[in-house]
Parts: sequence; structure tokens; C-alpha cells
Amino acid sequence: MQLEDMILISVDDHLIEPPDTFRHISARFKDRAPRVTRVNGKDAWLFEGRTFKTGGLNSVAGRPKEEFGMEPTSYDEMRPGCYDIHKRIDDMNVDGVLASICFPSLVKFAGSFFHDAEDKQLSLAALRAYNDWHILDWCGAYPGRFVPLCMLPLWDVQLAVEEVKRVVAQGVHAVGFPDNPALKGLPSLHSDAWDPLFKVCADNQVVLNCHIGTGASAAHPSDDSPIDAWITAMPISIANSAADWIYAPAFQKFPGLRMALSEGGIGWIPYLLERADFTTEHHSAWTRTRLGGKKPSEVFKEHIITCFIDDEFGLRNLDSIGEDMVTWEADYPHSDCVWPLAPEYLWRTVEHLPKATIDKITHLNVMREFSFDPFNTLGRENCTVGALRSKAAHVDTAPLVGLGGAKPIGDPNARVTSRDVKRMFAAVGEHAVGATTELGA
Repeated sequence: MQLEDMILISVDDHLIEPPDTFRHISARFKDRAPRVTRVNGKDAWLFEGRTFKTGGLNSVAGRPKEEFGMEPTSYDEMRPGCYDIHKRIDDMNVDGVLASICFPSLVKFAGSFFHDAEDKQLSLAALRAYNDWHILDWCGAYPGRFVPLCMLPLWDVQLAVEEVKRVVAQGVHAVGFPDNPALKGLPSLHSDAWDPLFKVCADNQVVLNCHIGTGASAAHPSDDSPIDAWITAMPISIANSAADWIYAPAFQKFPGLRMALSEGGIGWIPYLLERADFTTEHHSAWTRTRLGGKKPSEVFKEHIITCFIDDEFGLRNLDSIGEDMVTWEADYPHSDCVWPLAPEYLWRTVEHLPKATIDKITHLNVMREFSFDPFNTLGRENCTVGALRSKAAHVDTAPLVGLGGAKPIGDPNARVTSRDVKRMFAAVGEHAVGATTELGA
């Protein structure tokens, strides 16, 4: 097997919502739908009297690393593939990526933009309009190239159940969900309140996609700490939530339920599972925790989908993680993505593995768990890295230099600290989408 033979499906990419995202909203709410406006010469979304600026580290693909920061803040300051579906396909082709799950930006990874709205009837209409746009206009424009990911009205479990049924009828098998709903003011994973939602997801093979930062967030060690420390620990911040899912009753009640730790990495998982098994063996006599006769590591490997961008250690320890539930992600267009060299970065970490294992973690596991079959639509021979890149000779991958946006504040020769990033956040605006979703500020 060679690099060009790989078939890559990313379970964690992102999109910047284009101005017509809410065009499917019902006529009753048309004049109150989220819309793009200009604030101080920059693009921003207006909804319920608040403005939400676009961009941040959410959309820096194609930029020189020296120009990363709290930018861009307008559509003309970012690569069109961030928000234009046709340009996105070009960028996927040149990166050798067959298909993608795309998390939103404005509406947040688990849809909390809608949860936080005051008028819940308007919010529900906007949420459904977003889902319809995502299914019909984003994913539907190129069949076989996207796994649709829809948002749910989690403030009302019955409404969430109805929305699952509605989008499943349109071929959807993935929804956003907080990694720890209790931290968002919602019932905990140990509450029976979620049972109707978990049941409808299990019955219809719908995966709960829990992106890092949707519940628990990586803490800044201090304002003086280099931002590198926070970025380094970000994926591992979901470990606490992963442990909570292992011991939650959902997987015993609904054996078909699956959840995904989106953008969480895999290298830390072997120790978590080792520790969980020790905890159960050593403490369950007094904690009275029972997992239906299974070890915590077995529960994890059966129900929890994991993913990685660049994780050599994890890939050398797949036997401790469970290769049947490991998947790959590109994270385009976020600051961790390695576009347009994703296959090159991946190949150097997987070339030691058997072909059967490479096929599992690059596409087969995704196809099985997300009920997704691009081969039936496109033909397998057209899905490889080599075949896709052969269609992308016209795509310009030259770095986008000097497009503007907020830069680190202070001494240009000094390291960037958490305090600097918070200042950048404040300079961009209180409701900056990029800052709230990617920087957790």
C-alpha cells in the first residue's frame, strides 16, 4: 500500500456559515433570522439584538503560521473553502480527503447558539433551518462527500427526539451533543431525562458527536502561561468527560448507542482505560458501580469512537485503544489542520501498520459507525488520495499572506501568553465566534 492508495474520511472538520445559511427558515420568522451585517467594517452575524463576529483560529487554513491569531473577521479575510461548498470540495480534493463531517462555527459545535437564545420558538425555527441548509445545500451539493451532522434543541428532550426523527428521514446519522451536558445547565449523563433521546439515537444508528469544549473546557494554567501550554492540553481536556461516559448508564440501557470524542486525540486513552479497569477492580466493592459484568475498557471500546489528527504514540498502541473504533480527522480549516499535506503527515505515522488496519482507521470504521457508503455513489476507484488529487491541479495552495485581522498584542519578540490571547479576544469583540468556540475565552 502507498500513500496515494489511502482513502481518507475525516470525522472532524469545520465550516464557517455563509450568509445564506438560514434561507430555509419558515416565513413566520424570516425577518428575525440570523443574518450577516457589517460592524466596524467587519462581517458579523446579528441575532436577537446581539452581534457575533466570524473567524478566529477557526479559519486559518492556507495562512502562514506567523499570521495565525484572532482572525480573520470577514469572509474576504479567509480561504473561500471555509464557507463556499464548491471551493471546499476543491480544498478536499487537493488534500486527498474523500469525505468529511463538518461541525458549525456560529451555531457552536453542539448547537449552544440556539440553546442560549431567548425566544425558543424562533430558536427552534433557526435550528431546523440550519439543519435543512446543512443537509440540502452543504452536504447535498456533493453526494458521497459529506456525513451530515445536525444540531438538536437540547433544552427540550422531546423536541430533540422529534428533530432526530426528522433528520434521520433525510439520511442523517450524526448529531452534536455536549461532552458534559451538566456543565451547560442541562441534565447530567446520569439522569433519566436523556433516555428518550438516547433511545431514538440507538434505534436509528445516530452517533452523538461530542466535540472538545462543548461541555468541559481546557483551563488556562495562568494568565502568564504561554498559550502553547493550553493548546497542548486541549485534546486531553475531554478525558474527564470520557470517564463520565464510561460509567454513565446509557450504554447499559441502550447497547446500540455510540458517541464520538471529537478532536480529542488518542494517545492518552491507554492510561485512562488502565486506570478505569484498576478503579473498578479496586473500588467497586464499596462504590457499588456495576457495568453489566464488563470492564470499563470494554465499555469504552464498544461504544466510544475516537479520532486523531497526528498521533504517532496512539497509533503504536492501538491494541490498548481498540482499532475498530479509531478514526482520522483533518480539522480543516482550524489552526491544527495540516492542509494541504494531510496524507503526508498521516502516512508517516501509519505506514508501519497492516493495510487492513490502515483501511479501518482511515475510512472503514467511519463508514460502519456512521452508516455512510460513498463507494456506492462515487465508485471506490475514485475515492483514493491519488484519484482525488488528480482532479485538483487547478487548486492554488500558495499561502494567503497579509489578509488582515487581529494580531498578538505587545512585544513582537515575546512569547504569546494566555493574557495576550484574552486581549486579542477583547479586541475582536465580546461575541467573537472564533474565540468562544476555539479559544474558550
